[in-house]
Amino acid sequence: MSILSRLTARLAVVASFAALAAACNTDSKDLTGLSGPTMSAHRQGGASAAASDFAVLANAAVTCTDGTIIGDVGTFQATPTGSFTQTTCPLTGTAHVGDAAAIAAFHAFLTSYTALAPKAGDVCPIITGTLAGQTFAPGVYCVSAEAKTGVLTLDGPASGTWTFKVAPGAFTGTNFSVVMAGGAQACNVTWWVDAATTMTDSDLKGTILSGAGITLTRGTLVGNAYAKADVTITGTAVTGCEGTPKAHKPHKPHKPHKPHKHHDKCNQGVGNGREHCDPGHSNHNHSSNDEDDGTPGNPGRKGGGK
Repeated sequence: MSILSRLTARLAVVASFAALAAACNTDSKDLTGLSGPTMSAHRQGGASAAASDFAVLANAAVTCTDGTIIGDVGTFQATPTGSFTQTTCPLTGTAHVGDAAAIAAFHAFLTSYTALAPKAGDVCPIITGTLAGQTFAPGVYCVSAEAKTGVLTLDGPASGTWTFKVAPGAFTGTNFSVVMAGGAQACNVTWWVDAATTMTDSDLKGTILSGAGITLTRGTLVGNAYAKADVTITGTAVTGCEGTPKAHKPHKPHKPHKPHKHHDKCNQGVGNGREHCDPGHSNHNHSSNDEDDGTPGNPGRKGGGK
């Protein structure tokens, strides 16, 4: 199954989960795949691209200075409103400014954002504080808008998923690091943010779904950065969860079939009198002094023909 198909199916499950979720520590396996949009479109030049290949999505502008981005970049708005500005910022993917792929991806981001938004009747006690020194198993958690710092550990298997909802307010952090333990995967972490996201000198793991802009200053992000407003990256290495689509490797030429050994012997004239040189027979060895098979009229065998 393609990445697109898997993510589309998972988004449908997420929408259902969001309507039914009632506890913060609910097992969130059905949220796997929220690290990227779920739609597909076409690349500039006509090649197909999965929307989940976007590492950064913004409404109008993406600005990257002294950073790196592994994956595609897209904006919902086309030029002149939409823009991608690079200053010493290598991009391994493709920039999509208001094209079909970016528009489809942005709509998919909005769908994911709405599906995860807190609903009336949800029971999700808010965890206050900086999160420093805490360890969380897979699950769904609501956290306060207080500035985050220190080290947060996410401990669980590779299949485990974490969803953190920062509501109401902004998601901010300085010298804030997220450490994965027990096989946990960064791309199975989602940060749903009611307002803006601002990370400084931080090593964040997980995809950000931000209700306003995203500002990343130094540090790293292993995950995607999706914002309803602009995205500004300064001195930060962003590694998108799906990364850059890899070029198809050319097919290796088929190796010629090797002829059967008994064919070789017949063709080369090396038969020793005991091989059948008829290609329709197997290469059985029969000795001229085989045991008498008792068949009358069988010359060459003991007890044979009279």
